Amino acid sequence: MSGEDAPVVEAPAPAPAPALGEPMDIMTALQLVLRKSRAHGGLSRGLHEAAKVIEKHAAQLCVLAEDCDQADYVKLVKALCADHNVSLITVSSAKTLGEWAGLCKIDSEGKARKVVGCACVVVKDYGEESEGLHIVQEYVKSH
Repeated sequence: MSGEDAPVVEAPAPAPAPALGEPMDIMTALQLVLRKSRAHGGLSRGLHEAAKVIEKHAAQLCVLAEDCDQADYVKLVKALCADHNVSLITVSSAKTLGEWAGLCKIDSEGKARKVVGCACVVVKDYGEESEGLHIVQEYVKSH
């Protein structure tokens, strides 16, 4: 121990919410939609809950992580969404999706800790109208 501290590597902070008038990208909009949906109790997380909601025709949107390593899982979710006409959006990381779905602890500084990965999230109730919701709906219509 020479008295020098080891270099601290900080993870990049999530993009702050855009100011009024600035265009919002699809991932920021999706994060806001998932947060509002979770607050209103309209979010189903995981394959079992997601499959039940999709089968009951109550699903409005499905979000799937691209880095899911189980091909059968991805194939099942995509097939269920196609059969029941549910819109599907993919995100890059299961950890990111887990954080957006509330599968983490928030520390005193407001940063997510102990994030659990989540490969599939289904929105059954959007909650309230927001700019993010309109952006997500426009994205779904165009893709």
